[in-house]
Amino acid sequence: MARSFTSKETRQLIEEHIRLKRQLENAEEIAAQYRSEIGSASDKLIAQEVLEILKEIPIEEVNRDKRGFRTKVLRDYGYLTLSDLATASVDYIASLRGVSEDAAYAMKQVVDELASEARAGAKIRLSSDDKTPSATQLVAVVSKYRKSIPYIENCQRLLSLNGKKIESALQDLAPAASSLRWFFTSRRNKQKAQEAYDLLKSLRSDGYGSEVERTITALHDVRNTADSDAWSDFGENSIQFFNVLEDVVPGILGTSDAVYGLPEDLAREIQDESFFTEGLLCKLRRYQEWGVKYVLHQKRVLLGDEMGLGKTIQAIAAMVSLKNAGATHFVVVCPASVITNWCREIQKQSMLQVIKVHGQGRDAALREWIEAGGVAVTTYETTNYFALEDDFRFTLLVVDEAHYIKNPETKRTVNVKSLGEHAERLLFMTGTALENKVDEMIALIQILQPAIASQIQGMISLASAPQFREKVAPVYYRRKREDVLSELPELADIKEWCALSDIEERIYEQSIMSKNFADIRRVSWNVDDLKDSSKAERMLEIIDDAEAEGRKILIFSFFLDTIRKITLLLGDRCLNPINGSVSPQRRQEIIDEFNQASAGTVLAAQIQSGGTGLNIQSASVVILCEPQFKPSIENQAISRAYRMGQTRNVLVYRLLCENTVDEKMTALLEEKQAVFDAFADESVAAAQSPGLDDKTFGSMIEEEIERIKAKEQLTVSQP
Repeated sequence: MARSFTSKETRQLIEEHIRLKRQLENAEEIAAQYRSEIGSASDKLIAQEVLEILKEIPIEEVNRDKRGFRTKVLRDYGYLTLSDLATASVDYIASLRGVSEDAAYAMKQVVDELASEARAGAKIRLSSDDKTPSATQLVAVVSKYRKSIPYIENCQRLLSLNGKKIESALQDLAPAASSLRWFFTSRRNKQKAQEAYDLLKSLRSDGYGSEVERTITALHDVRNTADSDAWSDFGENSIQFFNVLEDVVPGILGTSDAVYGLPEDLAREIQDESFFTEGLLCKLRRYQEWGVKYVLHQKRVLLGDEMGLGKTIQAIAAMVSLKNAGATHFVVVCPASVITNWCREIQKQSMLQVIKVHGQGRDAALREWIEAGGVAVTTYETTNYFALEDDFRFTLLVVDEAHYIKNPETKRTVNVKSLGEHAERLLFMTGTALENKVDEMIALIQILQPAIASQIQGMISLASAPQFREKVAPVYYRRKREDVLSELPELADIKEWCALSDIEERIYEQSIMSKNFADIRRVSWNVDDLKDSSKAERMLEIIDDAEAEGRKILIFSFFLDTIRKITLLLGDRCLNPINGSVSPQRRQEIIDEFNQASAGTVLAAQIQSGGTGLNIQSASVVILCEPQFKPSIENQAISRAYRMGQTRNVLVYRLLCENTVDEKMTALLEEKQAVFDAFADESVAAAQSPGLDDKTFGSMIEEEIERIKAKEQLTVSQP
């Protein structure tokens, strides 16, 4: 049988396909190498964290079991902390005069034990503000691995599609590589060789070979990228970075609880829940995926994740999964202040169709949603206009800031409950710690799962907290930021104490004597010209420093007058402020402008309006103009910047004036917070979160009046 190719052409084709197949197989080795390098870099960074911990432990601690080690000798030779001892070899320690070899071994054993304890509590924190060589090494290898994954997966795909048939074709074509062997080959096998040659040649001409070459070249290009590019990649894709770390080195971020606090039996069921992600346009953290599975499995739940953990994206992902399973209609009910943000997030993070049912066009929008499906996003007030046929059903009702319907008698609660009767599933969401407001929690659970609400009635004592948590676990799920986002950069809380000028002091004392609460709280900001304000002076210095460090700034105040004065003072450096009169759509436009602005740009906001529902990770400096009556209000504002996706250390500056109510408020709130923290985490039935009321503030003012009077009397009595 004649053939259409020569032995030389055969050998060349065989060699080419063997080479291409080997390159595809090597992709697995490349992936394994990256994972090994990530493990090594992580170990190195953790080792440095351990050394930092040991630096804080004095050398005398090596004698914690009264072993009789001569620590004075160690100090004399410059061994001041356990870190110094940890980095020295046994031989070097034993060479010190007065230290025996046995003692050196024993001391190293003690240090190793302490280092192991420290390592158990150490965790990785990556921050663009802390680019140490070890951190850079880890970020660089994670960046390269992350960028390589699509190419590695493509290699696996190409190998899966073509590997077996290429292997079979190479075997069939082998006789044609030698003229002598071809001569003795049977007619049937010659036919198989011809078919194999045609197949391998067509694979090459159809683009298989060029695709392999492109993929392998891209893999090598990623490998050769400069480490300096990695930090930029981290800044833009931090979620993917941490997902890689959690996957390659489980527990490295301090999130070793695989079930995130759920009872074991329930956790096993959640683990097996199906979650379909097609049409979801973002990556979820592992704890978020777990939250989505919880929502899907339990069907009627209250998701109470702390602010900044991504409740919105978990709700969107749940809707995406349900749509992939055949669902068509969803409803989101939210406060008017965040309706634009909800619409934008759904459009940005998924392929779901969004219809805003709000404002003048609400009736037409509602009809469109009923007919076409998608996600109807509406407000609590607009639920009054949701007239649905009795037999109309939709798949999921999402209620954001669900504590808005804590009172069963209010109209909006009645409306939401009525709307929920048409929904197969309910998802209530709130970042408020309802463990501390058990009556409100029970009111919401009564809507979701009345049987559980009945079981937990009366279970609000500290002693029954564990049983309480177990009872509510099927309906209420809350994770704290420190439990699942332990890799967040550092949060620095800085008190900036300002001294009142003569002008400020005179105005302050006049405010005190008039007992004008609002004027008193605006200490330093209630001057006619902010050039006379000590707080404004310090604020400008902070803004200048932030700009020099490439940071953007959020400024929060309770008072519109303060925000107005700051905006006028800063001029072009400050965007339009956010307050209660700014529409949700305009608010989002301001946020978008801020996110795209240059370093040094300031966004000022009234803390009640800008402190909730917004994601502003592009800012890493937060300035609080005055203490608030409740720390929770301040924490919500700080959480606008200090949340998932933040890659820089966040600096919080509290502007405070000495010898004023600022000082008294701060001291009392810290005392209340300390007492609260000591008990709140021990029980879901703890008291209300700490704060001040008008009566307490009035007492502070009376104390200030007495102080001022005493000062005036002292001034008069002096010669």
